[in-house]
Amino acid sequence: MRIATWNVNSVRTRADRVADFLARSGTDVLCMQETKVADAKFPYSVFEAAGYEVAHVGHNQWNGVAIASRVGLDNVHTEFPRQPKFAKTGDPAVEARAVGAECGGVEVWSLYVPNGRAIGDPHYTYKLEFLYELRNQVSPAREQVFCGDFNIAPRDEDVWDIAWFEGKTHVTEPERAAFQMLEEAGLTQVRHEDRYSFWDYKSMRFQKNQGMLIDFLMATEPLHAKLTGAWVDVEERQGKGASDHAPVLADFDTRAADHARAIDEVR
Repeated sequence: MRIATWNVNSVRTRADRVADFLARSGTDVLCMQETKVADAKFPYSVFEAAGYEVAHVGHNQWNGVAIASRVGLDNVHTEFPRQPKFAKTGDPAVEARAVGAECGGVEVWSLYVPNGRAIGDPHYTYKLEFLYELRNQVSPAREQVFCGDFNIAPRDEDVWDIAWFEGKTHVTEPERAAFQMLEEAGLTQVRHEDRYSFWDYKSMRFQKNQGMLIDFLMATEPLHAKLTGAWVDVEERQGKGASDHAPVLADFDTRAADHARAIDEVR
């Protein structure tokens, strides 16, 4: 099973590009973030025409997450238990930052972790609370994968210049500690040889290869043990109309599990 995660930075703007990526890459399950669209306006038909079912959570032009799967889409969850709420003013609400489903026997979550904005900002506290609660959703004995834009660079080498980030979010000790708590809860970061997954549009960051690694697939051990390869599709960060993120893909050999399920169905 090939699973990918991609912050598409507006799915309606890039629907055809995403469909082309699915056809070219052979991805079975795609987790998308920052779809930036309400559920009613999501371009479902583009994905359905390509053979994918879609679970999407979007309330307005901000945030938004989705899972597109061609290997099944069952037990959809539009948030996780005790998912923190946030609002600048008025009553806080659960934002469109998490959607989960069972795809081909694997529990898949597409996540858009809050950015944090600035150290000391209420959004920074919200970010940490989101990660603390997310930790409680990990079931180490099950095949789970948490995919998305985590808005954290866990190591100094995951940013183009650690000195440039001094006093900024994404690299602070509390954020990295929260990321480590996810690992301690039973998740393993799917690793690859590519250095970055995000390059800001500003200051020609992509052309200078001044990027960040903030997009991850994190799997429980039963699934991670089936990992056969992973990479960043840097090609998708190039060309007209590209997102500022590139897809991160991983292959898992789930054939034995598929065979076992087929036998159970026959019985």
